[in-house]
Amino acid sequence: MARDVRGRARSRPAIQMVALAVAVVFVLIGVLGFLPGATTHSGELAFAGHHSKAKLFTLFQVSILHNLLHLVFGLIGLGLASRVGGARLFMAGGGAFYLAIWLWGFATGPEGTANIWPFNDADNWLHLFLGFGMLALGLLLSPKVGTGGRLDSPLE
Repeated sequence: MARDVRGRARSRPAIQMVALAVAVVFVLIGVLGFLPGATTHSGELAFAGHHSKAKLFTLFQVSILHNLLHLVFGLIGLGLASRVGGARLFMAGGGAFYLAIWLWGFATGPEGTANIWPFNDADNWLHLFLGFGMLALGLLLSPKVGTGGRLDSPLE
């Protein structure tokens, strides 16, 4: 827990707590994508491409590359959540990133050769929801003005 100048415990801002929770979920999802039981047809888990038959929770098509993307994204989020500006960047920037991923999945289609992650329709809907949700939380939970009437630094 963070401390103020007098050594008293102070709680973290909501943006940091939410960013930390989201990052932990991404790390867990990345790990679960490799585990039989959580992932059906895990023996058919391809490195990349739409030919992977593995599905997380029998719904979301995954590959090794897709699982690694979740793990790396979650680990980056864990690092960024330690500061308010980093948490804001992770949530708002990550939301924008997931909206771009949704557009990629929507444009390439589940069977498209450019669908290297792979994304099926369930993934695309989830990415749309994640994109808007993370972006909204990143913007709505961010402190508006720092000390002295200036906007907070992105790295505070």
